[in-house]
Amino acid sequence: MRYNTDKNEINYPITLLKGIVFSLIITVILIIVLALILTYTSLSEGIIPIVNSIIMILSIALGSIYVSVKINRLGWLNGALTGLLYILILVILGNMFVDSFKLDIFILFRILIALITGAVGGMIGINLR
Repeated sequence: MRYNTDKNEINYPITLLKGIVFSLIITVILIIVLALILTYTSLSEGIIPIVNSIIMILSIALGSIYVSVKINRLGWLNGALTGLLYILILVILGNMFVDSFKLDIFILFRILIALITGAVGGMIGINLR
């Protein structure tokens, strides 16, 4: 096992994991806010799919920006990897906990959106540095 002795050296897997966890935390917080809004207002439940997509995109973008700012190279690739791992975690969790879960074109489309969002977020993060 190799330990980082240089303070400027970035531990890539840990940074990537922090970005994914950051994205997941943002997702949970925003879904709780959405649930509270739906509970205490007269908004229709029909908005859930679109708001859920917006939450996913925002979470992946922020996580990708975090990762690319910290790593400071190959922002598009690191962002796309962040988005891909994020959505794969959600697919695995969905498969484990939702009986009616199925891998269909909708899920494949969300994976594509996650990759694109992550790549764009990574490019934004590189340019923020």
